[in-house]
Amino acid sequence: MNLKNAQAEVDNWIKNHGVRYFNELTNMAQLTEEVGEVARIIARRYGEQSEKESDKNKDLGEELADVVFVVLCLANQTGVDLQAAFDKKLDLKTRRDHDRHQNNEKLK
Repeated sequence: MNLKNAQAEVDNWIKNHGVRYFNELTNMAQLTEEVGEVARIIARRYGEQSEKESDKNKDLGEELADVVFVVLCLANQTGVDLQAAFDKKLDLKTRRDHDRHQNNEKLK
């Protein structure tokens, strides 16, 4: 699935199940909350913090999908073609960063 299709699927879901989009500020707050949940799992599972028993069953993939869902909502409601923006960004990063990363001794 590409991002354009994902945006369309989210829009369809909102129209059929979600009544309407939350406003942009609410979705921004929700995105921050979802990113925080991802950060909590990463910090405890892969970082130096100990993982609480209640966190051990948390699904990182599900939390990342929550982030993607809210990003797609924000793109839809602000008129951003995320596929076009992502393609442009990937092209820029490819041109700008290829040699930089290839020549970075810290990455070898």
